[in-house]
Amino acid sequence: MYRKLTGVLFAALAAALVGGCGFRLQGAEPLPGGMARTYLETDEPRSEFYLSLRDTLRRRGAEVVERREDATSVLKILEDSTDERVMSVTARNVPREYEIFYAVTFSLEANGEQLIPAESIVATRVYAWNENELLGKTAEERILRQALAEDLARRVLRRIEASGRHGALPAS
Repeated sequence: MYRKLTGVLFAALAAALVGGCGFRLQGAEPLPGGMARTYLETDEPRSEFYLSLRDTLRRRGAEVVERREDATSVLKILEDSTDERVMSVTARNVPREYEIFYAVTFSLEANGEQLIPAESIVATRVYAWNENELLGKTAEERILRQALAEDLARRVLRRIEASGRHGALPAS
């Protein structure tokens, strides 16, 4: 009984200390108020990055609007590309490792003012290739590409949050 009570008190104390120091889970930080109604401008509305960014914005409380006129901010996706390249080959010149990369360039406007000029970020992953496991490796490549898109979406939002902390984004 005494041990159980001590454990509960310790957990409560730890939670109070962590919460009191300003700790928040990653992704729990609210977006700047200027991002409340965001329009995503892109030439690739079906890309993995666009879909990941849209979903991430919505999870963070932003409304992704369909018309630019309804938006308080415009997040422009200027580049959205992904590809792969051979990293190593066997003695018989058969690809052994591939590197997948995903590159995006974005900018942010609010109230007609450019808050973040065009900025590029790239994410990469290397994976081993085995021609005997073709179906599994194809699925692995698709999953890795999706993971890269999700990573880039989180990195874009962290960049926007950093701008908001430095006063670049208006409150609403």
